Amino acid sequence: MRARMAIAAAGVECRLREVVLRDKPAEMLEASPKATVPVIVETDGTVIEESLDVMAWALAQNDPESWLEPEQGSRADMDALIAESDGPFKRALDRYKYPNRYEDEGVDREAQRALGLSFLEKLNARLDGQAQLFGNRVSHADIAIFPFIRQFANTDRTWFDALNLPHLQAWLDGHLESARFKQIMPKYAQWKTGDEEPVFPGADA
Repeated sequence: MRARMAIAAAGVECRLREVVLRDKPAEMLEASPKATVPVIVETDGTVIEESLDVMAWALAQNDPESWLEPEQGSRADMDALIAESDGPFKRALDRYKYPNRYEDEGVDREAQRALGLSFLEKLNARLDGQAQLFGNRVSHADIAIFPFIRQFANTDRTWFDALNLPHLQAWLDGHLESARFKQIMPKYAQWKTGDEEPVFPGADA
């Protein structure tokens, strides 16, 4: 999701192969044995396998909305907050959302939710008095982090909506209703060998 949003914001066009992870095509496994999405294969054969790296790749080509130049703070400040989201918060999110996958760890789902909540509270405090995480303008950090907040919220939306986190809840709703998010959400048919490869983002996206 965040990779697609960065590609769309940068105005970079890609040929898209929509994959179903339970039915991975051989071409995907050949390009990226780790077999997760997203995967970018450049024309020279270079493979980019991590969503943050795809964001960096796209924005290095074009950053018309100045995502990499926050209104407040620095690129290093954004990177630090993203690292906290991708590290401790994502770890707690996975164990809260999919506790059965971590039974061998003796995961306490409620404890993992509490760990995640501490990060939500930190973001809510940052958003007090400003629309986005680094000022009033959308930045790289907002787009890198919000999909994980969406996942956390949707794990138990009733619980999330009842939290006293008005700034974070308004921020999340704003991104979910944004033109950029809606631009990247159209569904594509599963790609099979020999199929056409639609251009992403398409003219109707």
